Amino acid sequence: MYTGIIAGTAPILNIIEGSSIRTLSVDLSGFDEGLEIGASVSLDGVCMTVVGIESGRVDFDAISETLERTTLSDRSAGDFLNVERSMRLGDELGGHILSGHVMATAEILEFGIVGEGVNLRISTPDDCGPYILEKGFIAIDGMSLTVGECDEESFSLHIIPETLRITTIDRKVAGDRVNIEIDSRTQAIVETMLRMGKS
Repeated sequence: MYTGIIAGTAPILNIIEGSSIRTLSVDLSGFDEGLEIGASVSLDGVCMTVVGIESGRVDFDAISETLERTTLSDRSAGDFLNVERSMRLGDELGGHILSGHVMATAEILEFGIVGEGVNLRISTPDDCGPYILEKGFIAIDGMSLTVGECDEESFSLHIIPETLRITTIDRKVAGDRVNIEIDSRTQAIVETMLRMGKS
């Protein structure tokens, strides 16, 4: 489980393309204290399992399902990823509970600098519309954020300078795609209401 509070960013050192698996080697120096093979790490909001460690270089295998549902298929060596280690008992919950199971990807429609911050307009993925609510929680590339204005086709986000400093969002441009995860509690509440409305 994760909180959506990004610890920082890390570069992809190398990618090996297998017949059904894409292995990403990521420089997790500074994030690897106590990290062991089999541990879970969120990379751009995708829950990934550590399969190899060597002097800060950490390997992750992405299977076809992961590549089809997320933006990890688009990433190249040299790209930076948002990093969050999995929650431990007693950690402060500063964001909201995330599983690292990306629901869909979405396109950044607008990227506007406003003072020291940034305003984003992002397309609403198919089947995600009912769960994206004004002032509701959403995770974008693993970042816990609050939804601004929304309509049937898109929603807005207002990004503060600290989030820009610590994450990859300042490297994005209109047309880029991002990973989307909806807060699990929001999903449960909306689905319950939809079922009640049908009964």
